[in-house]
Amino acid sequence: MRKVFMFNMVTLDGFFEGPNQDIGWHNVDAEFNEFAAEQLSTIGVIVFGRVTYQGMASYWPTPSAIENDPVIAAQMNGISKIVISRTLDKADWNNTRLIKDNVAEEITRLKQQPGKDLAIFGSANLTASLMQLGLVDEFRIMVNPIVLGKGTPLFQGVSQPIKLKLIKTRAFGSGNVLLYYQPATA
Repeated sequence: MRKVFMFNMVTLDGFFEGPNQDIGWHNVDAEFNEFAAEQLSTIGVIVFGRVTYQGMASYWPTPSAIENDPVIAAQMNGISKIVISRTLDKADWNNTRLIKDNVAEEITRLKQQPGKDLAIFGSANLTASLMQLGLVDEFRIMVNPIVLGKGTPLFQGVSQPIKLKLIKTRAFGSGNVLLYYQPATA
């Protein structure tokens, strides 16, 4: 059975984006890019909410992305993607399927299929919804060494406590720290 994991970068004060959806603070270097390529190689499907999907789809297929980051661009453009949205009418990015309804059932069905894992990138609102349904099996949170003071909290919208268990950590030379968590069992 495949697992669903979420990956997000956050500030030390817990924001996944700054005001006006700013992510210019992301601490990305060669070591991060190597990690990103390795992580992408373990993924069978990337799951996005509408906002993250539109941002990714507007960047990764572009000549600029392909020229500046050919390895990651090839992986992002080639991998299967799902966008979950009630408001989008179509999803034109290569290998993308739109899901409007029965999200929990569809994610459960995908988890039961053989293959590589499902990953949620960005998409904090979607992650919060899937967390509350017990559909996220692992949380990969990369803490960047910056305090913004304001922004959008990562788990905004979670209505009840969800206990997690730390399973692994990784420190990067840039000061980023990657925390791996699983839901704690009772």
